[in-house]
Amino acid sequence: MSNQHDFSGLKAVFINCTLKRSPEVSHTEALMRVSMEIMKKNKVEVELIRAVDHNIAFGVYPDMTEQGWEDDGWPGILKKVLAADILVIGTPIWLGEKSSVCSQVIERLYSASGELNEKGQYIYYGKAGGCIITGNEDGIKHCAMSILYGLQHLGYTIPPQADAGWIGEAGPGPSYLDENSGGPKNDFTQRNTTFMTWNLMHTARMLKDRGGVPAYGNQRSEWEAGARFDHPNPEYR
Repeated sequence: MSNQHDFSGLKAVFINCTLKRSPEVSHTEALMRVSMEIMKKNKVEVELIRAVDHNIAFGVYPDMTEQGWEDDGWPGILKKVLAADILVIGTPIWLGEKSSVCSQVIERLYSASGELNEKGQYIYYGKAGGCIITGNEDGIKHCAMSILYGLQHLGYTIPPQADAGWIGEAGPGPSYLDENSGGPKNDFTQRNTTFMTWNLMHTARMLKDRGGVPAYGNQRSEWEAGARFDHPNPEYR
């Protein structure tokens, strides 16, 4: 089966929310790189960011320096996220939840969600989002639900099957890259990661080619100017 699709011109940012600083081995990054390689082969411009390597402040304001924090890491990351058509967030599982770094990243994404694009929509409209989860304990679907809900609430378009992950036996047990883990050869994991990647590329391509999400009925600037987009405002009795 030949690939007739053209994804050139698309950009993707992968944010790895491991708790380990570089150059420590990240099992989450290893699975993320499977998706990244597929995108690269299809001419998508790809960048990987390990969040913990950057000085990112806690908080939900766009500029946390105004709140007295050092925050030299986040503005540069946000600039790259806003320039990208695809965002993939990766996280390990700890106590059944996404990592604390992942929560921090999503909170900082939220801090810019009130800004508008050139069409008066929220700033993340027209972008596709997905997630990759790894661990040696249960929680892939739980973490994915939390991350994907957050992304769609901010304005990201979530494709079908926009998550992928790997877990070993209920812990303690081997992580993705550990010897005899079976992770890199697990057909279910590799298939889902591949499907997720293609769904993200297809969705991003459709959105970009059509100028994003149509700008009617979802413009905060127009609502504030008095437009009601067929909203009935019914009288209840």
